[in-house]
Amino acid sequence: VGRRPIRTGEGEGAGCSRGRRVRVTGAGGSIGSELARQLARYAPSRLVLLDRDESALHAVQLTLDGSGTLSSQDLYLADIRDAGRIREVFSEVAPEIVFHAAALKHLPLLERFPEEALKTNVCGTENVLVAAQEAGVGVFVNISTDKAADPTSVLGYSKLITERVTAGMPSSGDEKYVSVRFGNVLGSRGSVIETFRYQISHGGPVTVTDERVTRYFMTVSEAVHLVLQASVLGRHGETLILDMGAPLAIVEIARHMIQRSGRDIDIRFTGLRPGEKLDEVLVASAESADRPLHPLISHTSVQG
Repeated sequence: VGRRPIRTGEGEGAGCSRGRRVRVTGAGGSIGSELARQLARYAPSRLVLLDRDESALHAVQLTLDGSGTLSSQDLYLADIRDAGRIREVFSEVAPEIVFHAAALKHLPLLERFPEEALKTNVCGTENVLVAAQEAGVGVFVNISTDKAADPTSVLGYSKLITERVTAGMPSSGDEKYVSVRFGNVLGSRGSVIETFRYQISHGGPVTVTDERVTRYFMTVSEAVHLVLQASVLGRHGETLILDMGAPLAIVEIARHMIQRSGRDIDIRFTGLRPGEKLDEVLVASAESADRPLHPLISHTSVQG
């Protein structure tokens, strides 16, 4: 898509899970499942995977041990909207590190059904945070989005609230609760790349909202490395952001994919949808950011 992958390295971010109890929420999703696979390489004492989608848990277990039996005591079927169930899950296995990837992410649907964003992204995250603190979790990483910076959509506002709630959790000085902001993740379920690939394979047209639209992109590997780095480099209450290079024009990605396909396919412009921006930003206008610990990772603090 026009840029080389960015290497932050895994380093301490990966090793910090060795011998420790780790929980991943949303473990069946694109980020959660890759995070689970990466974490499994570093021998945590327990790697507990939580998702409300039983088929997603089955799929991620297949990639981890090839069994797909769903009999592992480290697989939990639970919905983060259910506060009582989440507290029960955390009391059964009190994790030391939590990676919170469970969320609703499709902007147009959340514009139509904002109450769903409230139930999952906001209330669900608060349920996980409260359960984590009661269980004595020392490190909590909340996965957010660049749409939380100067938000214009229900998705963006809901994820900004998760950043603020995460940052507002009390800490005695030993705990750290942090967030990470992602750009668009290449190849994730529902990504624009997946949409373009399908449209091209079926003869088009390829649909782009606006010829001027740009977005920041990162690979799944970059996203996971950022999450792992955040678990070590993040300081309580911070939001971390990866340097993803220059934003890319969506229409140029479409043209590139069409050219590589060798097919003659039209591009149709459909117009921006409610809540969408022409260009995303990584740091809000009221925020400031610096890079105190890693040349490719910015740290900021959300404004209350």
